Formats: sequence, structure tokens, C-alpha cells
Amino acid sequence: MTELNSTITCPKCGFSKAEEMPTDACQWFYECTGCGELLKPLKGDCCVFCSYADIPCPPIQESLVAGGVRPIAKQGQSNNKNGGGCCG
Repeated sequence: MTELNSTITCPKCGFSKAEEMPTDACQWFYECTGCGELLKPLKGDCCVFCSYADIPCPPIQESLVAGGVRPIAKQGQSNNKNGGGCCG
């Protein structure tokens, strides 16, 4: 089952917030409500959730489950191991 909520953590200030992930588009930017830092995906990731959250975006979750991988990454590590991202 696809998780739609994920906790995103700012790499600058460490502030964490639970957010609902979009299912119809990648979220390329996220403004930290703790410090105002504008987060962008890390190289190789499709969105900010795949870069900075505890649960990757829904399309990546689905591809990981299809491949038999549990869709949870350690904080600060990319969730996207496929290199292609979810949106292109």
C-alpha cells in the first residue's frame, strides 16, 4: 500500500514536519517552515520527498515495492536507487 504522508527534514536546520505528498506530480521545491530554506531534490532524485523525507514519493514507492524493496530510506540518503526518478 502506498503511503501518502511523509516526514520531511530540513538538512540546514533539522526542522521536521509531516506533509502529505502529491500523487499527480513531483514536488521539486519545499520551503522549510523552520528556517525558510528552499529545498530542491538532490541529484538523481525526482523530488524533495525522495531527497529529504523518511518515505519516498508514491511513484518511487510503487517501483520499489514492485522490485521487492521496502520503500524507506535513512534520513539524509536518497530514496531513489534507480537513478531515473519518477517523472522522467
